Amino acid sequence: MAQPEQPRDFASELEESEARLAEAERYLGLDRLTARRLELESEAALPDLWDDGDHARSVTTELGKVTADMEQLTGLRAVLNDARALSELIDESKAGGAPDASLDAELVETVDALRSRLAALELQSLFSGEYDEHDAVAEVHAGAGGTDAQDWTEMMLRMYQRWAERRGFTVELDEATEGQEAGLLSATFIVHGRFAYGLLATERGVHRLVRMSPFDSQRRRQTSFASMDVTPFLEDVSSEVEIDEKDLRIDTYRSSGAGGQHVNKTDSAVRLTHLPTGLVVSCQNERSQHQNKAKAMQILGAKLADRARHERRAELDALSGDRGDNAWGNQIRSYVLAPYQLVKDLRTSYETGNVDAVLDGDLEAFMEAELRRQRGNA
Repeated sequence: MAQPEQPRDFASELEESEARLAEAERYLGLDRLTARRLELESEAALPDLWDDGDHARSVTTELGKVTADMEQLTGLRAVLNDARALSELIDESKAGGAPDASLDAELVETVDALRSRLAALELQSLFSGEYDEHDAVAEVHAGAGGTDAQDWTEMMLRMYQRWAERRGFTVELDEATEGQEAGLLSATFIVHGRFAYGLLATERGVHRLVRMSPFDSQRRRQTSFASMDVTPFLEDVSSEVEIDEKDLRIDTYRSSGAGGQHVNKTDSAVRLTHLPTGLVVSCQNERSQHQNKAKAMQILGAKLADRARHERRAELDALSGDRGDNAWGNQIRSYVLAPYQLVKDLRTSYETGNVDAVLDGDLEAFMEAELRRQRGNA
C-alpha cells in the first residue's frame, strides 16, 4: 500500500534557500560587485570613453556582466522575501480559520522557482577557466557508422541548437556539409551567450548512439559515432596569434544545405586551409564571399589561439608529470534508443531514461555533473 505523500516543510526549505543565497552572495562577492559597478558606471560616463574603442568595449562588457550578477542576486533576494511573505499569509489565514488554497499553490510555485534559479546561479561557482565566460565555436563531425553516423551528427547539431535556445543563447550556423545520403558530415556553429564555452566544453568528445537503424531495410540495431569539439570564440586574438596570408590556401565554392539567399547560386562559400598546421575552416552562411572569409578568419584565429594554449599546457604537463587520464577524443556518453532507453555519461555515471528530452536539448544536468567532476579533480 502506497504511503501518503508527506506535506512539504516550507519553513525548512526557505531556511535552506536563505543559506544558499547567502553563500552565493559570498562567492560572487556582492560587496565587491557593488563597488565595482560604481567604478565602471563612472568610467562609462566619461565623455572621452570611446576615444579608445577597445578600452570602451572592455568597460561596457564588464559593466554588463557585473550588472547581470547583481541583478541575479537582488532578484533572488526579492523572490525569497516574496516566499516568506506568502508563508506568513498562509499561516495567518489558517490561524483565522479561512485557509486559502490559491496561496498554497502560489507558494509551491514561488519556492520551486527560487530553488531552480538558485541551482542555476550556483552553477557559476563551478567555472574556473580563463575563457569559460566567452562565446564558443563548436563543431560536430560524423564518425564510424556510415549514414547512421551522419544522421546522428545532424541530430546532435539540433540537440545543441535546442539547448542554446532553452538558455536564451543565440546560435550562428557557419558551415554545414551534407552527408552522402542523409544527415551531415560536419557542421560548425558559434554559440553566443555568457558561459557558452564553459558549458559546451563539458560536451567535448565522442558521443555514441545505439538504435534501430532507419536506414537499414531489416531494421537492425546500429551503433554510430559523432564527435563534438569546442573552442573559445574571441572577437580579436591578434595578441595571441598572427595569421600570415601566405600560410593560407583559400578555396571558394558554392554553398550547400541550409543557408542564406545566395545558397547554390554563387561561389560565395570560403574554405581556409592553414598550411603550417593543417587546420581547415569553412564558412558559407554569410551573404558574400568577403563576409564568409572574414568569419572564417575569425574562427581560424580562435582555433589557432586555442591550439597554442594547449601546446603551452602540454609543455607544462611534460615538466610537472602526468596529471591523469586525458579525455580528449574518447567516448564520453552513450545514447541508447533500443533495446531500452538510456543516456549515460561515462565520465560521471550520470544517466537518465528520458532520451527524448536529452535529444531536445535538456543537457543541463549532464553539464553540471561534469563540471562538478572536473572541480573535484582540480
